[in-house]
Amino acid sequence: MAGPSAPRPPVQPDHKTALDLLPVLPMTAEVRSGRLWIGGVDMVGLAREAGTALYVMDEEHIRSQLRDYVKWTRYHWPEVDVVYAGKAFLSLAMVNIVAEEDCCLLCASGGELAYAIRGGLPMERVQVHGNNKTPAELAECLDAGVGRVVVDNFVELERLSAMAVERGVTQKVLIRVTPGVAADTHDFIMTGAEDSKFGFGLNQGLAMEAVKRAVELPGIDFDGLHMHIGSQIFALHSFAKAIEVMVGFMRDVTNETGEHVRMLDVGGGLGVAYGVPDEPSTIKDFGKVVVDGIKEECERHGLPVPRMAVEPGRSIVANAGVTLYTVGAIKEIPGVRTYVAVDGGMSDNIRTSLYDAHYEALIANKADQPREMVATVAGKHCESGDIVVRDAPLQCPEIDDVVVVCSTGAYCQSMASNYNKQVRPGVVFVCDGDWRWVVRRETYDDLLRPDCG
Repeated sequence: MAGPSAPRPPVQPDHKTALDLLPVLPMTAEVRSGRLWIGGVDMVGLAREAGTALYVMDEEHIRSQLRDYVKWTRYHWPEVDVVYAGKAFLSLAMVNIVAEEDCCLLCASGGELAYAIRGGLPMERVQVHGNNKTPAELAECLDAGVGRVVVDNFVELERLSAMAVERGVTQKVLIRVTPGVAADTHDFIMTGAEDSKFGFGLNQGLAMEAVKRAVELPGIDFDGLHMHIGSQIFALHSFAKAIEVMVGFMRDVTNETGEHVRMLDVGGGLGVAYGVPDEPSTIKDFGKVVVDGIKEECERHGLPVPRMAVEPGRSIVANAGVTLYTVGAIKEIPGVRTYVAVDGGMSDNIRTSLYDAHYEALIANKADQPREMVATVAGKHCESGDIVVRDAPLQCPEIDDVVVVCSTGAYCQSMASNYNKQVRPGVVFVCDGDWRWVVRRETYDDLLRPDCG
């Protein structure tokens, strides 16, 4: 099974139509009268009405992914929390979906926690992590009554204890452990190896020291352990190895402290298809490997099976989303490449510039036509590296065509910026033939509002 970092061969026109790209499109995608439709909505008509650049999210796809995680983890063990990682994509509408689908929310900042609070999500279903939570953010966690704080360093642990005592409360914590397992993924999104800014190292004895401090400190309720080995992982054996290590550590915790680990959070990281050749593992297989793996390892060590948590983010929303652009210019450099310039770029999708991420693209108003050329979809920013899709098959473009970039539901909107003072695109949800704004497009007034002049 080829992983996401495998070298890409020289690109040739592949003559695929939108119907051949369904593995990287939202689950409701279809072609009608030569156009791409998602959620029963015509993408060309939507682009003309709502404007571009525009993020489009398939609500049915999002709900289906969450339900599959709940189904295929709890199938093996009833006490599993599906904790959606809000960093992938977060809005008040997304908070509502998480609540309605009986899931929890993982917040990585005070801002993400503010969304959970404003969205009315029960705080016991909120988990907060991060490698440098500020005193203000810790106070926000305690004052809101979040379910669990994932502790990442000793300073934070001591500070959280003192603040909890001051408030007369007790805070459940998970100790984030770096298990020393290198996942098969891009170096920039690998977090479980020993050299990581996250967590307490297992092999250096720091993790056990952190557990012992959590057990002893007032205001702290040691609830369990947390790990996260990376993102965009195709090979499930990485999870299996990490679980073996973590359950072994659970045994050591019980032996040295007398405390049972009540929760084991294995993080997220299940990969998604960005290109048609990608073959990520299924949620069903992930659930079996993770949940059965923990159960089997606990039985082997004579430990009670803990409550479990998984933290899918990217795999919930990545393929649920597309970005729509309008072609503004076409520049052919004979013998080199053809640039198709669109009304967006690195300000709405930095991942290509940052990670050399690969995306599939098509033209919505030519969805039934084959991709007969290779083009580079370029942004409008004053950077030569402002590329959205590099050297990819595409239908023959014309000015005012609507370009669709697939699998952009995760991290694109979250990492968007105002570079060149570009306004950030809005987000619409499509479902059952209707569309609605969930995040409005920014205006120039939005850009100028924080400026003190």
